[in-house]
Amino acid sequence: MGNRGMEDLIPLVNRLQDAFAAIGQNANLDLPQIAVVGGQSAGKSSVLENFVGRDFLPRGSGIVTRRPLVLQLVNASTEYGEFLHCKGKKFTDFEEVRLEIEAETDRVTGSNKGISPVPINLRVYSPHVLNLTLVDLPGMTKVPVGDQPPDIEFQIRDMLMQFVTKENCLILAVSPANSDLANSDALKIAKEVDPQGQRTIGVITKLDLMDEGTDARDVLENKLLPLRRGRFPRALPMISFLCFPCVRFIVILNLLLVQQLTNHIRDTLPGLRNKLQSQLLSIEKEVEEYKNFRPDDPARKTKALLQMVQQFAVDFEKRIEGSGDQIDTYELSGGARINRIFHERFPFELVKMEFDEKELRREISYAIKNIHGIRTGLFTPDMAFETIVKKQVKKIKEPCLKCVDMVISELISTVRQCTKKLSQYPHLREEMERIVTTHIREREGRTKDQVMLLIDIELAYMNTNHEDFIGFANAQQRSSQMSKKKAAGNQVIRKGWLTINNIGIMKGGSKEYWFVLTAENLSWYKDDEEKEKKYMLPVDNLKLRDVEKGFMSSKHIFALFNTEQRNVYKDYRQLELACETQEEVDSWKASFLRAGVYPDGHWHLLLCKCRGVTWEPWSLSQSPCEEWQWPCR
Repeated sequence: MGNRGMEDLIPLVNRLQDAFAAIGQNANLDLPQIAVVGGQSAGKSSVLENFVGRDFLPRGSGIVTRRPLVLQLVNASTEYGEFLHCKGKKFTDFEEVRLEIEAETDRVTGSNKGISPVPINLRVYSPHVLNLTLVDLPGMTKVPVGDQPPDIEFQIRDMLMQFVTKENCLILAVSPANSDLANSDALKIAKEVDPQGQRTIGVITKLDLMDEGTDARDVLENKLLPLRRGRFPRALPMISFLCFPCVRFIVILNLLLVQQLTNHIRDTLPGLRNKLQSQLLSIEKEVEEYKNFRPDDPARKTKALLQMVQQFAVDFEKRIEGSGDQIDTYELSGGARINRIFHERFPFELVKMEFDEKELRREISYAIKNIHGIRTGLFTPDMAFETIVKKQVKKIKEPCLKCVDMVISELISTVRQCTKKLSQYPHLREEMERIVTTHIREREGRTKDQVMLLIDIELAYMNTNHEDFIGFANAQQRSSQMSKKKAAGNQVIRKGWLTINNIGIMKGGSKEYWFVLTAENLSWYKDDEEKEKKYMLPVDNLKLRDVEKGFMSSKHIFALFNTEQRNVYKDYRQLELACETQEEVDSWKASFLRAGVYPDGHWHLLLCKCRGVTWEPWSLSQSPCEEWQWPCR
């Protein structure tokens, strides 16, 4: 290259990579490197092996590269391979190199075909190579292959993003010409993280396998995705490595990558140097503090203990409030789960209370007759109303206490999550969990006492002047208001994906649709764009019931049916809807409650409020308020 200093840049970065890999961390430095990305069977392995002139990468079906491979090519007089994890051992047989990559991959990922972001560092010495470093990343896939985990696509994408999102990382995007280049996995990733094409080098493989009548002109001329660093065609693996055009391509591509990486290192080196110097000063300052360190110094121990306790308090608050830098993106946790308990689980527990309709009617009848005594009454006595209502209000004690238990359980779970940082101090962790859990348990008793007191207050006085208790005087007015409110608009309560579970195979089988639940209808569409409506089902006279999971099904199912014994959907008596988790089912049930769709076989009445009573005796047949002319909402 003509400049000895420039030639030393790549080996310099190689030594930094080795040093950081040896100590198990990267010192938060964004080292210049070239990441090789592409879909499965795109030709990445052939490109890398042609740089070396040897076959040394694992082969097979499915996802073969399951850990990043940091490949350092070093120009030397002899030819052999050397791994950082077994430094000093020279591999002269490149078949042994392949076996060692497979063995080292399985050592970290196990035999379950999983993947890991922990890289394998391989250095290849050869007189046929130029000094160059490449990072081979797992090939992108759309669906699980063989016995791969179902979320393998997302795991691979997360791993790729750890590398290609860094500003100092050049991207070698390998795309096969015998597929749709416009939808190339590698170019999609490159366009997402490098929309201006500043860091991307494109390589097109398998040009000899293109369909007759097609060409890659737009891609080769940089019209499809303009790349500032260029794009090169390559026919692999049909052309032998010894073929002259193939050799010329490899040499040109190799020289290009060396030049681009060297220039990139040159441009980023000042920033790296400044960051290293800054970190060095910080570490030297910390080392200075520990020069006179005495392990038995009680002041230092106390300070460290207070810092850990304070950090626990901060972490606990963040998990409850929902702030912080470690937000869970896979499931609800902390405060979000408590919010769900209050707004979804608790209302559903209330309506799950079972009421024997015949028994309740009998009690109401006896209460009215007994209060009249020997007299024949024209109106329903207030005392009969209060007697029945109080008896039913008492039944909400159990759901309330259950709600407290669920919240307590979630708080204790959050405590255990927050103490994971103290795993290196098992006794401290155990004691902290014990103290905080004991405090929570103490407050549990006081909370339950307050809940019971609140219910007793509601039982002590029935406020029939409350706005939610309409009475005879303003029944007509309230009815008119409700009609106007209903006519004002059909409120959307929830949207989301659900699977219709009970459609027979002959009619298309179970299928996922986009559902929209409103105050009046349940509609479902082909997709979330809501352009193609498949069906609209009125929610009037609908109720829901649980359905047991089938033997071969992993989904959780509930069903909608019509209380008038009519078919709900086409010739189906009930519409079975399935979710991936029980949490989703509970959440949908809570949404249906808001739409007035309740569980089967339950009376749904009386939600007492601090200032009065709401009387809601809805059931499958005529309600007591209609039969005995009691006011209802």
